[in-house]
Amino acid sequence: MSRRSDQRRAAVFALYQHEVTGRELGDLLERDASMFTRSLAYAVEDRRGELDAVISAHSKGWPIQRIAPLERSIMRVALLEMLHADAAPGDTPIPPEGAIDEAVETAKIYCGADAPGFVNGILAAALRQIGENPQQP
Repeated sequence: MSRRSDQRRAAVFALYQHEVTGRELGDLLERDASMFTRSLAYAVEDRRGELDAVISAHSKGWPIQRIAPLERSIMRVALLEMLHADAAPGDTPIPPEGAIDEAVETAKIYCGADAPGFVNGILAAALRQIGENPQQP
């Protein structure tokens, strides 16, 4: 698994399984998971409260608990890279727009028909707010 998008997807699925099953995150990551995948997954879990607060702030009328767990995991990974580019080691951090594009593509493949638009709307709103006030998402 060499492509960064595949590594991000592996982190998303491990986080999703962790949330749904309650199993330890380390047990859900593939044995050969890259350092990037591991760092990304653990950084998301460490900052979950912050990431969920951003999602909640932009998901008008949708409490965080009502958002499907896979969609939450997809958005958490994208938001982590948008807000904390240095959280996972990598040669070059992904630009925020790239993080949104990857999240939307993942939602298109693995989630329901409405998910890509929902994910895009929340992440785009978060990006606009970051642009207006870089210190507070």
